Amino acid sequence: MSERLGVTPAQTVGPFLHLGLRWPDGPYVVPEGTSGAFWIRGRVLDGTGAPVVDALVETWQADPDGRFDHPDDPRGARQPAIPGFRGFGRSETDAQGGYALLTVKPGPLPDPDGGTEAPHLTLSLFARGLLHRLVTRLYFPHEPANAADPVLSGVDAERRATLVAAAAPDGFRFDIHLQGEHETVFFAV
Repeated sequence: MSERLGVTPAQTVGPFLHLGLRWPDGPYVVPEGTSGAFWIRGRVLDGTGAPVVDALVETWQADPDGRFDHPDDPRGARQPAIPGFRGFGRSETDAQGGYALLTVKPGPLPDPDGGTEAPHLTLSLFARGLLHRLVTRLYFPHEPANAADPVLSGVDAERRATLVAAAAPDGFRFDIHLQGEHETVFFAV
């Protein structure tokens, strides 16, 4: 008779998290100089408004046509039209909790129920003290498709603004609040 062992308990992410997750292309979802590219910049803040200086923000997104070069795309994987587009970026936070990612606007996506999801980025956040990554979405301001997006419209109206970026001179601003009055909406995935 074999002995059944229990599940190893989850542990918080340690203080050296960013060392193991650093990678050469980092914040560049597209190469510098890509037509239509812009920066998404923001800060990661704790419940008191203090910067989280050792976090990592990771993004995953569709290309401007709303497609993924990935076998899980139900329409089939397809190479993006933009040379060097990866659909993935990773940025460590700095001493002020700031992060930055260079990307392009994704296209709308079909949802499983036959509707359409508004253009958005999926963001994962890793930081000291978290047992698991936090997942949120970044939607674009003044996007007509936001009103019909099934995920965004499923969020309480008074909290939707925590998922919508603000226009900035070189792209968009999206601060992530881990707790508190302006806490960003996070999703259980």
